[in-house]
Amino acid sequence: MIGIVDYGMGNLLSVYHGLEMVGAEVKVCTRGEDLKDVERIVLPGVGAFGDCMTNLTEKGFTEALNKAILHQGKPILGICLGMQAMARRGFEGGEHKGLGWIEGDVVRLQPDDPLLRVPHVGWNEVHYRQESPLFAGLPLSPDCYFVHSYHLRCDHEHDVDAICNYGGAVTAAVRRNNIFGTQFHPEKSQDYGLQVLSNFLKWKP
Repeated sequence: MIGIVDYGMGNLLSVYHGLEMVGAEVKVCTRGEDLKDVERIVLPGVGAFGDCMTNLTEKGFTEALNKAILHQGKPILGICLGMQAMARRGFEGGEHKGLGWIEGDVVRLQPDDPLLRVPHVGWNEVHYRQESPLFAGLPLSPDCYFVHSYHLRCDHEHDVDAICNYGGAVTAAVRRNNIFGTQFHPEKSQDYGLQVLSNFLKWKP
């Protein structure tokens, strides 16, 4: 059973359908206590970092997520803003404290090429660590779908599982222990994204 965290800021329907397409049994979790009954967790997100953290806290998810991920070791997939929430802090509309699972900050995209617009919207090649179990079965540089104005700048290179190039290297995925996150949207990335979701179902960190 996979639980999707519903804190009012995720594209739940497409994530739900994507997981169902790869054979997952899915439960939408509207309260922190709902996470007790699931084996894996997906944290989606679309919107602003500060609002994300406020909603997670007000709906009782922050403490429940820390318990499930840090103490019980349940695998989690964070998608887009959901991945960014795993960082130490974010700087969208001021400074906001994140979940702190990944050492790094969420900062505004600043492409080297002035012709590249922010937000970064559309398909981009992803370059992943060849040993990563979450990208198994994919070609070397799969095209995945991005929509974001901020990105996670990690303190430690070993936490970065994949990058893309958008006027400079941008973190496309992170992985640490049982924690995995993608800046791109696997549920919108067609067959390649479904393969990532399928790999997450099988992942044994």
